[in-house]
Amino acid sequence: MPGGKPAGVRCVQLDDDARCRIFGHPGRPPVCASLRPHPAMCGGSRQEAESILSRLERLTQPDAPYTSAAKAMRKA
Repeated sequence: MPGGKPAGVRCVQLDDDARCRIFGHPGRPPVCASLRPHPAMCGGSRQEAESILSRLERLTQPDAPYTSAAKAMRKA
């Protein structure tokens, strides 16, 4: 997605089965290619994985409270 994917927005490259249409293609974004599934991220079901990933998106978005606090600590 040009400019990145905002938190909470479904990636335009996902098909109806939530599979990446550009998996393995050279144009696939580096962040996607570097992402490695892990039980802590995927949970035990698709529903749990979606919940975990949604939380991670919220916590890491630029205006998230944690992100702002971490930036302030680095400046101190």
